[in-house]
Amino acid sequence: MMENKYEVTIGIPVYNVEKYMRLTMDSLMSQTFDSIEFLFCDDCGTDASVDIIRDYQQNHPRGKDIRVVRQPENMGIGAARNRMIAEARGRYFYSLDADDAIESNTIELLYENAKKYDAEIVYGSYQRVFQENDKTVKTVPYPYPFRVFTKEDEYADYVYNVGIQGMNWNYLIDLDVIRRNNLKVTPVGHGYGEDFTFTIDLPTYITRAVLLPDITYHYYIRGVDKHKRKKVLKRKDMSIALNAIDEKKKRKELQDKGYYAKRISILMMFDCSFACEMLSRRAEFDIPFSNREIRDVMWHPMSLWQILTTKAGRRSNLLYYIYSILPPDIFALLLRMMIKRYRD
Repeated sequence: MMENKYEVTIGIPVYNVEKYMRLTMDSLMSQTFDSIEFLFCDDCGTDASVDIIRDYQQNHPRGKDIRVVRQPENMGIGAARNRMIAEARGRYFYSLDADDAIESNTIELLYENAKKYDAEIVYGSYQRVFQENDKTVKTVPYPYPFRVFTKEDEYADYVYNVGIQGMNWNYLIDLDVIRRNNLKVTPVGHGYGEDFTFTIDLPTYITRAVLLPDITYHYYIRGVDKHKRKKVLKRKDMSIALNAIDEKKKRKELQDKGYYAKRISILMMFDCSFACEMLSRRAEFDIPFSNREIRDVMWHPMSLWQILTTKAGRRSNLLYYIYSILPPDIFALLLRMMIKRYRD
């Protein structure tokens, strides 16, 4: 077991974010909490992002607490997050994207509540910051109600029924929870919901949790979309993502939980979004998927009897179940109609 040298490790994956690196660094260096390891994972970018980090490391008073680990090659954000979790020297872990920013009291606030309520995880609220030409045009807050969860399955029931962010940032988590349960992000390469492969199951391992209404994270969306569409999509990457979701659907030990059906409906919704992408962007894949392969994405882990006798998520699960047994060509036709209606 790695000895804790710090109370908190902030993990930041870095890949070609030179333009925004100083904004992120300044928000990190201004933290009011003292015992922080600033752990950067260099994902082999081609710009000066890491040079900027090295400048702070050499010249800032907190530079001694900055550590950079380098990937052997560009492996994507999922692999970077796993590397930082493995390398972290803190008792708690907090993830931050290298083109976003946090409030100066973010870590202090989350840590104080973790201690006060003996919480395994503490979430701050966040806001989306929309920018065009480096100027903020709109901010949209996403505040949580103040909630403290202490009973078994109480937090998971809330997450699957009410909802919470699917991203892997802006929560402080006891690293022992992650390491004890061998939790990992599925490294898909670039995209396809890598964060979701971690956060969808996280509530099943948490009992003591806290939600805070305080805005602690600024999620920047620059231009049309923060994530640019790739010209050529890799069938291998999509298959890895689909297999990861399949493994989540196979967790039979959760069948007796009150949240099971709602959790499955969320997984099925994610599969449905994948199916839409596989169909609508079929020509962009290096090896396109057939209608049957796309339909088979929708296999449902619940029996028809289970769905009909469970109130939670019944309607959505029944719809996804029907999708899963349709002839492939009819399913593809309905999916095209759904995509067209959504775009119109």
